[in-house]
Amino acid sequence: MTQPEVLETLPPDVDQDAGQFIEGVPESEVFSLAVDGMGGDGGPEVVVAGISRTADHYRDIKILLIGDKGQLLPLLRRYPKAEAICTIWHTESVVPMDMKPTAALRLRQSSMRLAMDAVASGRAKGMVSAGNSGAMLALAKTVVKTFPGISRPAMAAISPTLKGDVVMLDLGANVVCDWRNLVEFAVMGEAFAKAVLGLPAPTIGLLNVGSEELKGDEKLRLAAETLKQSPLSSQFYGFVEGHDITAGTTDVVVTDGFTGNVALKTGEGVLKMVAVLLRRVFKSSLSARVGYLLVQRGLERMKEWLDPRRYNGAVFVGLNGVVVKSHGGTDAEGFASAVDVAMDMVVHGFTESMRNRLSCMGSLLRQ
Repeated sequence: MTQPEVLETLPPDVDQDAGQFIEGVPESEVFSLAVDGMGGDGGPEVVVAGISRTADHYRDIKILLIGDKGQLLPLLRRYPKAEAICTIWHTESVVPMDMKPTAALRLRQSSMRLAMDAVASGRAKGMVSAGNSGAMLALAKTVVKTFPGISRPAMAAISPTLKGDVVMLDLGANVVCDWRNLVEFAVMGEAFAKAVLGLPAPTIGLLNVGSEELKGDEKLRLAAETLKQSPLSSQFYGFVEGHDITAGTTDVVVTDGFTGNVALKTGEGVLKMVAVLLRRVFKSSLSARVGYLLVQRGLERMKEWLDPRRYNGAVFVGLNGVVVKSHGGTDAEGFASAVDVAMDMVVHGFTESMRNRLSCMGSLLRQ
């Protein structure tokens, strides 16, 4: 197997705001993704093992793997599938998981920053990191930047429902939102559902305390009225409640970051509680253990369907490029899912789709 090319990072005094200067690689070469090889609790081992799994799904993928070559090269030799699709851009600078976003912005040579630079310059079509969430958001807004007309990026992710999958946003990037933000999130969520879930016309719901038109505060009512008058009117379902999320009432659920994060963490907690209760029930007696043997295959299917690793990969939408955040504590399978999400968005032209939809919505968002 040919050893992956190693690219040296630039001297600290070289301006890397655009990130286009990658020594040893022609400027015309564009990578499918730039991957932060050093982020996350599992570090480079989880990243490289995850990339190896992704190589089975995408034959023509080319990854710019950014991090310490001393750690990455031995791992790539252990995972030849990853080695075949990766080019290393060497840097020893890393954003720690507990670093404040303002401090991360000053680390111009960090693996996370260089991955953002690659997207901003067009050298990579997207990036993935399992690193510090706050630092990622700050760097994304500063380096990749938001689309014209989008005031704030949102964090979107996929969750399971009784009818399939649902896109939820915002999940914590924006704690306080106004009605324009909610309309922007609806636009971004619709484009995301098209790209990742493959839905031709995703339905959209605004999360509220009731489904009646008079329920909720003014920002929710203004957002609803705007969506009714927008190009998305035929896809706008109206207000949805908490139980509608898991029921799959709509394909996209829109809310502010505070409510979305609470709903997400509550859902995760409920799943953990159910798993614990099921284990208790099936261990409670001999007959219960016999019953478990009878339903074991079905429970295994349910466990696979609800496996959080399948849904790993939150996306910062509203940016001039694809930026995907993997859970920091995930394993190789979970990281592969995050890379798959990024590739789905790249392959299906998510960024261009968003740009086109925003141009149609521009006049309404400027009200």
